[in-house]
Amino acid sequence: MQSSLISKIEKARVYSGERHRMQIDGLHVSFHGENSDHVVTLNDGAWTCNCDFFREWDTCSHTMALQRTLDGMVPQAPMPALQPA
Repeated sequence: MQSSLISKIEKARVYSGERHRMQIDGLHVSFHGENSDHVVTLNDGAWTCNCDFFREWDTCSHTMALQRTLDGMVPQAPMPALQPA
């Protein structure tokens, strides 16, 4: 293997451990949920999901799971305000 490729592989290994270097601005994910599949997107810091819960609350388990998985690499969505009963 060429030494230049070896150094790039090592650099990639180091970068993968330094999540603070990465910022994901756009993302499209097919999410296989327990009841059905969903599409989750991140565009310009705004999350969307095609599940029913997201339509009402602007957050859901699918977006929250991806935020946890990509912690530090994507903007955090604000928690929705609880609506009075």
